[in-house]
Amino acid sequence: MAGLDAGLGVYRHGAGVPVARAPAAACDHEPMLSRRLEWTLAGGLAGWAAARLVAADRFRWVGAGAVPLFSFTPHAAAGAWAGALLLRSRGAAATAAVAGTALTATLAPRLLPRSGLALGCPHAPCRAEPARGPVLRSARERRFAAPACGPVLRVLTANLRLGRAVAGPVVELARRTGADVLFVQELTHDAAARLDKAGLTELMPGQVTQTADGGRGGGIYARYPLAPGLAVAPTGLPHPAARLDLPSGQSVQMVCVHSLPPRPAWSPRAVSNWRRDLSVLPAPGDVPVVLAGDFNATLDHAQFRGLLRRGYADAASAAGQGLLPTWGPVPHGRPGLLAIDHVLVDSRCAVQACSVHPLPGSDHRAVYAEFRLPQ
Repeated sequence: MAGLDAGLGVYRHGAGVPVARAPAAACDHEPMLSRRLEWTLAGGLAGWAAARLVAADRFRWVGAGAVPLFSFTPHAAAGAWAGALLLRSRGAAATAAVAGTALTATLAPRLLPRSGLALGCPHAPCRAEPARGPVLRSARERRFAAPACGPVLRVLTANLRLGRAVAGPVVELARRTGADVLFVQELTHDAAARLDKAGLTELMPGQVTQTADGGRGGGIYARYPLAPGLAVAPTGLPHPAARLDLPSGQSVQMVCVHSLPPRPAWSPRAVSNWRRDLSVLPAPGDVPVVLAGDFNATLDHAQFRGLLRRGYADAASAAGQGLLPTWGPVPHGRPGLLAIDHVLVDSRCAVQACSVHPLPGSDHRAVYAEFRLPQ
């Protein structure tokens, strides 16, 4: 007669011959810790997407944390899609997929090239119609007020990394691209001398520079004459400005931008200084304005998007290159991380090309933009 010794948990049969202990029932669910980790990851991505959609970085009480984090929104989008594919929990994977969809929706416009930002004929001469009615003031009205049928302008911006960038490749890049204007940030006395020795003064005799050590210098070099430009309120770093007078008789206002970075991370004061630097930049007026340089900001920052709404367009995004990184660790050409260097053109211009180029000796990439001015 079979029996069960409850104390020992051993089956006995007949005369008490012992048999193997009964195996424990297999666990039919995932470890609780793993599920919690998956939901923590998915919830964090969902929170990131929600914060980005509502532009949480515009609120000062969360800006100190949100501003640095939002710089990495493209990486968060990639992580969300990876989570949607790899997470074992269906609910967590679905949550990650929703976050990936939302974040991708904010990034997609930067990958869609647009043939021109203003009405008109960007590839052939045309005749602008005479102005009628009152002066148009809003950014949208300025955008469609006149066709972009003026001369083509080519500009290049380069952060020299405390003057350590190799001068020869910078000058050669300006020559190869046919740039009419070169904006430089972190221009030191020594770097300016090396650029001059490499032939920049011969290539671009027009110069407005403010050299200084410690990354506080900047300048504008041009093929055509430069005159005093717009007055930009003083901030932590200089914003050299000049008016470019073209052979066609047109003029363009130029500002070399270098905003303070919002670091150290989680510092309300650093973020406040960063906001101030972006807020003092001038809006376009009757004369087209071009802002170029190291903004230490991406299109995922509400403060930067607010600057665009004042009447500017990001040349890289207009050309479908808005996600190309312009800053990353050095040396050895490691992949870039963030798109913080920009060329912002008056929204009446028609962007025709934009590209990013390595700068030996610098942790930034140069940004080249080609666009047609309004008539």
